[in-house]
Amino acid sequence: MKLYQKAKLIRSKNAGPFMMTLDIIFPDRQSYEEAAASPALSRENVADLYGVPVEEMKRYLIPLAGAIKFSCPRRHPSGDFLDTDLYGAQQHRPLIQLEL
Repeated sequence: MKLYQKAKLIRSKNAGPFMMTLDIIFPDRQSYEEAAASPALSRENVADLYGVPVEEMKRYLIPLAGAIKFSCPRRHPSGDFLDTDLYGAQQHRPLIQLEL
């Protein structure tokens, strides 16, 4: 099953000008627990997916919200000449097709 089929919301956004956060919110406890246990959503796999060193990728499990959150440094600071996504709102795309 693809992540987008299980999640209620998948989004990305800036966490300040130098960091990006990826939020995955699930509709129920069972979906959250299955996704949290999946190797596809491990810190190592998501770091590899985004081309970030594993030690720079942070993973947060938020069971009360039914959410999994990842945070990592942006490739370029928000608003930098080389930045292609000022708000970081288009960076969740690699997660959508992830197979759980």
